[in-house]
Amino acid sequence: MSAPQIPPATAVTGPADDAPTLLVKIFGKDRPGITAGLFDTLAAYAVDVIDIEQVVTRGRITLCALVTAPAGAGVSEGDLRATVHSWAESMHLQTEIISGRGDNRPRGVGRSHVTVLGHPLTAESTAAIAASITGTGGNIDRIFRLAKYPVTAVEFAVSGAETEKLRTALAVEAARLGVDVAVVAAGLQRRAQRLVVMDVDSTLIQDEVIELFAAHAGCEAEVAEVTARAMRGELDFEQSLHARVALLAGLDESVVDKVRAEVRLTPGARTLIRTLKRLGFQVGVVSGGFTQVTDDLRERLGLDFASANTLEIVDGRLTGRVTGEIVDRAGKARLLRRFAEEAGVPLAQTVAVGDGANDLDMLNAAGLGVAFNAKPVVREAAHTAVNVPFLDTVLYLLGVTREEVEAANTHE
Repeated sequence: MSAPQIPPATAVTGPADDAPTLLVKIFGKDRPGITAGLFDTLAAYAVDVIDIEQVVTRGRITLCALVTAPAGAGVSEGDLRATVHSWAESMHLQTEIISGRGDNRPRGVGRSHVTVLGHPLTAESTAAIAASITGTGGNIDRIFRLAKYPVTAVEFAVSGAETEKLRTALAVEAARLGVDVAVVAAGLQRRAQRLVVMDVDSTLIQDEVIELFAAHAGCEAEVAEVTARAMRGELDFEQSLHARVALLAGLDESVVDKVRAEVRLTPGARTLIRTLKRLGFQVGVVSGGFTQVTDDLRERLGLDFASANTLEIVDGRLTGRVTGEIVDRAGKARLLRRFAEEAGVPLAQTVAVGDGANDLDMLNAAGLGVAFNAKPVVREAAHTAVNVPFLDTVLYLLGVTREEVEAANTHE
């Protein structure tokens, strides 16, 4: 058989810039059959479809179709208008038909997705974000809702502005407004299989693991103070780690099982991990805490990677020392790169999530660094911040909708 003939380029690239086109807008109460009915009506006039947009909000439909002018013999634009208006009236819908020329105007160079999280999302915040996008030279091409609970999450598709310039401008505005904004470059890689690596203490879990151990040793106050200073970046992490672990010397190894039982996952943690895994992501954790806990979390949650410090245990008791490679600020970034290499994922397609100063190198090394309920120094340095107590909101920053989350977590 001979190869099929490819139609001329003009048949597949849309109308010429000056060709007459019609924008047909339908709006009213939504019901089944509206979309099919409109295009059945238009089909009689041999028009070609150039673009379609449809949205349903609180049971009200807005349907826009950009089509070529009528091309059938003996028919006119006036005939099409009359027929469409008559059909719309029969469906108790309103319609507007606007004449023009050519396709949509060309979009500017630069494509980004801007995700905005609010709890609640106010009109004031939305107006300010939109104005800031405009101020960078960007144009909002499309807006749609990702989620309405536990937070309101909407996404703006923006063209005409560089991603980094947009991210910088919106970070300032987000801090002023008290909303969370993430800006990522548009492209196929956004939904490609990726790697998500999280900190553990106060990120994946609600606790600081060393403080749980300290409670059993009766030195909670001393350990908590050192931990807080380290997280604020006031102390060298390795020095503070050795100082805190030394306070645990003499504890019976049975305390490990007790601490594991006391660990509380952050709300949304299971949903986040389960959804990522079902969408084809790989998930890992890195921690300045201890393998005695992270290994258990890896098994319980089905994580692909886990690395942390290891408490030394001799003759059934903690020695007050750690063994092996120290997982500190630089170590976390190093492990992110190692996990990415093992997973076969480019570093640009990794996501890192953390809350403390010792997470900063990891957050900056990742393609997207997310500060989760983080200290001010971390929020200012990360690509984006989430300031609500639900870890699964990270999914919205990746363009995952609430409906996709629910589908991924539905048990058959």
